[in-house]
Amino acid sequence: MIQSEPITAVMRALADPTRRAVFERIVEADEITVVELTRGSTVTQGAISQHLKSLKQAGLVCERPEGRKVYYRAEPRGLAPLADWMSHYGVFWRDRFADLRNLLKDIDP
Repeated sequence: MIQSEPITAVMRALADPTRRAVFERIVEADEITVVELTRGSTVTQGAISQHLKSLKQAGLVCERPEGRKVYYRAEPRGLAPLADWMSHYGVFWRDRFADLRNLLKDIDP
């Protein structure tokens, strides 16, 4: 069975629309700073920093300090719990739809 803690952290992190938008901007960029993220946003630098903290704790982004700047980039392995969860339920629903298709064929040949 799928572990609940990592998937819960990822889903919580991506549930917030602003945080999801921040994550999407990071994914689109190779690396990006807080200043650059703030520049293209309607939220404060402090709010961006809080969103980055949540994304980092969920394992979705990592940081690279360079002098006074910190660069953020997406961590592809961070989405693994979500991909595993979706895969698990994808198999579940494929099986259910196959059962339904067979039942409907039996009812109306």
